Amino acid sequence: MPSFAGFNIPTGMAKLRKKQLSTRKVLIDAAFRAIHHGGFQAAGLSAILADTGLTKGALYHHFGSKLELGYAVVEGPLRDYVNDWWLNPLEGKDDPLQALAGVIAARLKKDVPEMLKRGCPLNNLAQEMAPVDDGFRNHIEILYRDWRRGLARSLRHGQHAGSVDTAIEVEATAAFIIAALQGAFSQAKNAQDLGVFHQCLSGLNDYLNGLRP
Repeated sequence: MPSFAGFNIPTGMAKLRKKQLSTRKVLIDAAFRAIHHGGFQAAGLSAILADTGLTKGALYHHFGSKLELGYAVVEGPLRDYVNDWWLNPLEGKDDPLQALAGVIAARLKKDVPEMLKRGCPLNNLAQEMAPVDDGFRNHIEILYRDWRRGLARSLRHGQHAGSVDTAIEVEATAAFIIAALQGAFSQAKNAQDLGVFHQCLSGLNDYLNGLRP
């Protein structure tokens, strides 16, 4: 008999729970695609349901409103984006500057063309919704805060390992690096020019090299 949160659950209930979690994820992933494609306000629930093949009943079983679904996108796919792209590859690395440069180079080859077309999904949503909805602003700021803290933690580890200058203030440096990355995506999206992105990242790489002892 499987267990959940410390309790034994009959097999049928476990299967139902798994199905509910799967349905919730399908809805969140479809909402993420719609939001990244055209923004939150333009993302229609009918189109999201058509993408999933699910019913309105299934949607409202998991989310009381479109806003709740949007918040779940921040805590789901967007948090995964920050962790998988920008934090996990640096975790525990003795040279986080080299690791970050490697992440940027890898993403340039694989994912940046799509990001160039549509922009950074986190930055897009922050620009669109943070000024008009407190819930979005709070969820997004918590995610940015966690990104800053995670990057600062990696930089501090690099200081202890001797690869990062101990004179730098890691929290401020992390905030600046994130701002530079977000600005690079924004400028490249506006220009629809990969060369603009390369130019921004060239300057960022020079900055990263200047953080060495």
